[in-house]
Amino acid sequence: MDTATSAAPDEKTPPPELASATQLSKEKSSHFGSPEIGAAIARLTSNSIDDLHKLVSELQKMQEFLKSEVESVQRQIDSAVAGINIIVDTIGPWKSIAGSSGARNVRAGGPAANIEQRIRGG
Repeated sequence: MDTATSAAPDEKTPPPELASATQLSKEKSSHFGSPEIGAAIARLTSNSIDDLHKLVSELQKMQEFLKSEVESVQRQIDSAVAGINIIVDTIGPWKSIAGSSGARNVRAGGPAANIEQRIRGG
């Protein structure tokens, strides 16, 4: 009774890429002496190949995702570098102005300047 139910799924025609694996397992079944064993091997190899195809598909999707993420991160890095360059270009002249005046006090007024005047002036 089990052989009739286990043989029913094998009546389906396998996909063309599985035909060689199925043929190979049928040839091997003659070595085992039992068509049930050959059918089981054919079923197992068919399932394994299907699983491998699914895995390859998932890996390709993951590769595409990772490529898009790498491109996104690269764009963010380029944007950050451009921003840093703008800041450096903006601050560069300030540094040369501060260095050439010799004065450390850039702000002329404010609370700190008032305190210094009070201390000096008495």
